[in-house]
Amino acid sequence: KGTPPSRAFLHSLFFVHHTANPCCSEPCQNRGVCTSVGYDSYECDCTRTGYYGQNCTIPEFFTWVKVSLKPTPDTVHYILTHFKGLWNVINNIPFLRDAIMGYVLTSRAHLIDSPPTYNSDYGYKSWEAYSNLSYFTRTLPPVPEDCPTPMGVSGKTELPDVKILAEKLLLRRKFIPDPQRTSLMFAFFAQHFTHQFFKTDMKKGAAFTRAKNHGVDLSHIYGEELERQHKLRLFRDGKLRYQVLDGEVYPPMVSEVQVDMHYPPHVPESRRFAVGHEAFGLVPGLLMYATLWLREHNRVCDILKKEHPDWDDERLFQTTRLILIGETIKIVIEDYVQHLSGYHFKLKFDPEILFNQHFQYQNRISSEFNTLYHWHPLMPEDFHIQDEVYSYSQFLFNTTMLTDYGISNLVESFTNQVAGRVAGGRNVGRAVLMVAMKSLENSRQMRFQSLNAYRKRFNMKPYVSFEDLTGEQEMSAELEELYGDVEAVELYTGLLVEKPRPNSIFGETMVEMGAPYSLKGLLGNPICSPEYWKPSTFGGRVGFNIVNTASLQKLVCDNVKGPCPIASFHVPDVKDSVQGTINASTAHSRQNEVNPTVLLKERSSEL
Repeated sequence: KGTPPSRAFLHSLFFVHHTANPCCSEPCQNRGVCTSVGYDSYECDCTRTGYYGQNCTIPEFFTWVKVSLKPTPDTVHYILTHFKGLWNVINNIPFLRDAIMGYVLTSRAHLIDSPPTYNSDYGYKSWEAYSNLSYFTRTLPPVPEDCPTPMGVSGKTELPDVKILAEKLLLRRKFIPDPQRTSLMFAFFAQHFTHQFFKTDMKKGAAFTRAKNHGVDLSHIYGEELERQHKLRLFRDGKLRYQVLDGEVYPPMVSEVQVDMHYPPHVPESRRFAVGHEAFGLVPGLLMYATLWLREHNRVCDILKKEHPDWDDERLFQTTRLILIGETIKIVIEDYVQHLSGYHFKLKFDPEILFNQHFQYQNRISSEFNTLYHWHPLMPEDFHIQDEVYSYSQFLFNTTMLTDYGISNLVESFTNQVAGRVAGGRNVGRAVLMVAMKSLENSRQMRFQSLNAYRKRFNMKPYVSFEDLTGEQEMSAELEELYGDVEAVELYTGLLVEKPRPNSIFGETMVEMGAPYSLKGLLGNPICSPEYWKPSTFGGRVGFNIVNTASLQKLVCDNVKGPCPIASFHVPDVKDSVQGTINASTAHSRQNEVNPTVLLKERSSEL
């Protein structure tokens, strides 16, 4: 239980007992690339790492200066989440705010390789890994198949049983609310937004994606395939097809547009809404966002039609799609990422900040990003809608809630219910536990490297003990029994059991890994490039202004009738805490109950 052995020691020990694939011990440090030479030797390629030596461990002079002066990620996080008065001043000085935002973007985005380097089948650079878009890319190559242990040379010869691991370390004992007071409005936005590019192709395997594009393209609104898009389009004035119920716009029915949607048999034909993503009938929160974006698309079409009466249906549709892509990116950066960061510094969506930087406007979604974004601890034990409480079985595929309550009431209810904390372990609800287990199984099939390997790749210090990882003793003891060595802790397990930052939803690794993927994907979008980022792309200054003034609150207020509810990723006050004040057993369902475990298991690849 003392200090764990160093990588150098493990490497030497490996050579004593093994003669195959010396790269299993990860001898090359600081992003050096290991290549085996013969059967018992290796070499490290230190090119442009800023380091040299046999294992890329000796810093060049300027690297030494930079590393010596550079604050740790936790120090940067502390500075950005404290000193509110100072940040209020900086936020109101444009050139300072732009300079800091530029640093935030470049320091994060440059951690992501572009063009991509590896995938699950190619742990070395190849044209196939670069050009085959049906693969998710990989940030780190897979653990070689011929290593002594699943994690290379560390840990036990077999990984712990997934079910035992999930029951001991991931399963919720009692709901742990997020101390940042993240709302369910955020949780459903995360699920809705990410499923335009997280589309695992389970027929081929977890390493493959069904998505045609690797970024923000709003295929979850318009459909992945052109055939689906055409079925959802009205082909008049650029608009999408819709229906009016009680004076408000909602998505059309499947029976009307004939697109594939994943509904179980108990949902009647008259309640099967048709939207861009086939799985979004799963929960009312997804249908709520699908309805808001449908209304926004048609609203923007009306504005463009008035501005350009000479434009045909196709140009109105295509330009509106570009505007909504811009709106989405602005909301994600200035509302969504802003909330997650907890920063007092005000984030800014302004592509021009990067125009004088070396930046590539392309993106590939990585398997690691897909895996770390499984934030199922966000989901509570039940759902509070107005004066009623719904269990999971009452909530799943309850499409009647969309029209019975209306968008305004759903927005208000989801804004006022707190989501769960993601880090810290033991907060995955029983209803979605099998999805977490599937994530672990998929990670093993793709032979992900360890949590510590990814910490080093994203400029964090590796954890030296299990207590260092969890910040407590009980789970650290369980981890030690299951894994044997902190160097062998898997990525997904580590992300969910890692100690949270103070008063935060996530631990350090989730933020320091997730932010680079996110910002590179957002700012790498073609609309953010110098050729696209101009008023003419968006139909002139009117369309450009819609993009530049977008916010979550505005999206809701522009698309509901009557008084606009507060729409926030942060629960605004304590009155949301209705936990325990309403007896869930007295809540009634507006449709027959269903078995959530069976339904979620059938659709685990879609969550």
